Amino acid sequence: MKNAHGGDTYGREEMLDFSANINPLGMPESVRKAAADALGRCGGYPDPHCRMLVKKLAEHEGFDEANIVCGNGAADLIYRMIHAIKPKRAVITKPTFSEYAKALGEAGCKITECPTDAVEGAVTAKTDMVVMCSPNNPTGQLADKHTLEKLCGKCSDNNIILLCDECFIDLCEAPGKHSVRNYMNGNVIILKAFTKTYAMAGLRLGYALFGSSELADKVRETGQFWSVSAVAQAGGIAALDETGYVETARRTIAEERRFLFDSLSRSGFTVYPSDANFILFKCGYPLDELLENEGFIIRNCGNYSGLGKGYFRIAVRLHKENEALMNAIEKVIKCQKT
Repeated sequence: MKNAHGGDTYGREEMLDFSANINPLGMPESVRKAAADALGRCGGYPDPHCRMLVKKLAEHEGFDEANIVCGNGAADLIYRMIHAIKPKRAVITKPTFSEYAKALGEAGCKITECPTDAVEGAVTAKTDMVVMCSPNNPTGQLADKHTLEKLCGKCSDNNIILLCDECFIDLCEAPGKHSVRNYMNGNVIILKAFTKTYAMAGLRLGYALFGSSELADKVRETGQFWSVSAVAQAGGIAALDETGYVETARRTIAEERRFLFDSLSRSGFTVYPSDANFILFKCGYPLDELLENEGFIIRNCGNYSGLGKGYFRIAVRLHKENEALMNAIEKVIKCQKT
């Protein structure tokens, strides 16, 4: 089976993984401990309503509990939302995370793809749903505030659901200024996850913030009953107290992103500006294959709609690791030139 995403290190655990965009600080110790302690409660079923976690999320996000739905990672919620909404026509941006198109396609929805800056013009009165990602994966770029404001208004006026994936936004600088929540209405859904922000990918925990409690109820009734494990719920509750950890991560990522951007540019690659904890670039070498021989995994982005051969994405990691990657890149490029 061909893997369509980053993070597949199984059988290659000794390699440095730059293909998955996860907080470089790693899982907080408080989360690890809370998850381990929760194993003692795994003889019984987890809370199907995630009551304690939702209560904590409501305080953290400033949303009513009735407007929050938790799931088995953000991907789980994408499929549940589309199953609940049942859109017949949807607009999605490109390039972007492939699970949106996959979930919409499985639901029999007709999809229109367009660049982020053209999304508002692509939305018509016949559109049922718009799906976008900010900061976008794999470009790392935040949606323009003006675009978000106009799009939210257009979706409200035409009763179109707008799903904005903000799973990476908490690792950006000043995330609150760029969130779609600034233009929230009853047709807007914000998708978030603990996966990237708290390095909890293996625990599988995501959540959605709804402008409408009625729509939240519809999504809450979809999918399996016990979708979030007791271990994931406990880890999530502990993670929400880690404010200092997130602030440190933002500073670290901003500094290291600049280092990688400058280093990749000096290597002669076309590097795209990023606001997130990853960088997209283009080069004329099979860089993923060359680097795998050096002990590094990067994301080949050739399977993203709108991209193609020669596009790669790397996560922002800690400085020593980023230096090691750049040294390896310089080595393999030098070998290709000789």
